[in-house]
This record gives sequence, structure tokens and C-alpha cells, in this order.
Amino acid sequence: MAASVRELRAKIRSTQATKKITRAMELIAASRIIKAQQRAASAAPYARELTRAVSAVATFSNVDHPLTTEKDNPTKAAVLVIASDRGLAGAYSSSVLKEAERLVEKLRGEGKDVDLYLSGRKAEAYYNFRSRPFVESWTGFSDKPEYSHARTIGNTLVKTFNIDESNEEAIDPERAVDELHVVFTRFKSMLVQEPDVIRLLPLEVVEGTEAPSEHEVLPLYEFEPSAHEVLDALLPKYIHSRIYYCLLQASASELASRQKAMKSATDNAEDLIQKYTRTANQARQAGITQEISEIVGGANALADANAGSE
Repeated sequence: MAASVRELRAKIRSTQATKKITRAMELIAASRIIKAQQRAASAAPYARELTRAVSAVATFSNVDHPLTTEKDNPTKAAVLVIASDRGLAGAYSSSVLKEAERLVEKLRGEGKDVDLYLSGRKAEAYYNFRSRPFVESWTGFSDKPEYSHARTIGNTLVKTFNIDESNEEAIDPERAVDELHVVFTRFKSMLVQEPDVIRLLPLEVVEGTEAPSEHEVLPLYEFEPSAHEVLDALLPKYIHSRIYYCLLQASASELASRQKAMKSATDNAEDLIQKYTRTANQARQAGITQEISEIVGGANALADANAGSE
């Protein structure tokens, strides 16, 4: 019985130590998520206005640009999967990876080959463990992405989509793709984060597409030096801003998922501590009761023996 009580007390100390760690991680995630939300909100106006500019050029210029023209029979697609660098975030990474698997299966069902590009160590580990090939990966910034990270990813992906053989920086033509998709987690609230898929290329404007009213006068646009050169300048920036937006959304979602997971772990640790404490008290009380019973029984037996000898 004494050994059992010692084991329970050791479990209580171990669980208390775990509770301190999960509580600290919960507080850290809670403090960082406010900053992540502010960064996502501050980046929205620029992305929105840039989207409107690209939409205007693509709509009113009548220019066939490689980044805005959809091929008749696309045969290959690139998929960027944005996951986390660290665990302890509940089902955050597994949810986005499942969504990526569904997208890949859908694209292959349409007869398209798929090249995977990964952001986050969890995505990298997932495909390495299954010996599944991917073209390139980026890690180390999932919880605090910078615009430079989005620019690095965007430059690589734009090259795969718009390969110019005359360009010395052009990559292997075998990596050329007809479509570019991004799988990430969209932050809706502290309680709701949902995996989502957007198609970046060919250009698919997803913001600022409300139909004009009957009496609204549509603007006239003039492009200098030319609409094609304006698109050449704007579209890479558009891709960078969209990827940066996805990274910021994923960062806020990761921190919110980690806060929820750590809060749940802290609550579970508290429940375990209460359970082990109750069991240890019961075992200690049972041991005391048994000792008292043995003492009383021994005293009664000794009294009976003395009475018989007399």
C-alpha cells in the first residue's frame, strides 16, 4: 500500500510539472496571437488595393498575359502546402495536410500531374516519412512569417508557371506547371480555423468583385508604358501579397490552435492531478484504517490470551 501511495505521489508531481509547461505555452500563444491578428489586419488594405489594380489591368487591357491566360488543356499543377514548424497545436497541421491530400487526389483525377511545394517542418516530415517526393520546402517561420519569406516562395512559384527559355534564371522546363494552388488554414475566429484552398494562377481575383450598380460609372484606364509591362510589374507583387496573406492567416490559425490545445492539456492535467490526489488519499486512508484494525485486533488477541492464562 505504501508503494502504491509513493507511485501516485510521483505521478502527481510529474503531472504538475507538465501542467506548468502547458500553461506557459498557452499564455505564450495567447500573447502572440494578438500580434498575428494585427499583422494580418494591417496587411489586408495593401492586398485589397493591389488586387483591385491587378483586376483592373486584367479586365480592361485585353492583353493575353501568361499569368492571366488559362490553358485549354492543363496537364500539370503546383500545390503549395502551408503547415507549421512545430507541433503541440492540436489538429492544425493534420487538417491542412488532409485538405492537401484531397486537392492532390482531385487534380490527379482530372488528369493533371502534381508538384508539391511545402512550407513548415510538419509538412516536410509528413511527406518524407511516406517517401513522397516534393520539389522544394521552406521552414523556420511558420509562427512569424515576414514578407521576405513570401517573396522567396512567390519568386520560385512564378518561375515554374511562367518559364521563359530565353531567361538565364529560368528553371528546369520539366517543372513548368499550368496551375498554382495554395492550401492553408484560414483564421475566422479564436474558436474556428478552417483549411482552405485558393488558386493563385492563372489569375483568379477573389477580392473586390462586387457587381457595379446600374447608375455607377465605370472608370476608363490608360496603361503606361503598356498594359503588358504593367502586368509584368503588378502580378508578381500580387502573388507575393497573396502568399503573404496566406502565411499570416496560417500563423494566426497555428497560434490559436496551439492555445486551444495547451488549454485542453492544462485542464486535463488538472483533472489528472485531482484524480491521483483523490486515489492517493483513499489509499492512505485505507492504509491507516488497516493499521488501526491490526492494532485493535492485536490488543484484543493479547487481552484474550491473558484472560485464558488466568
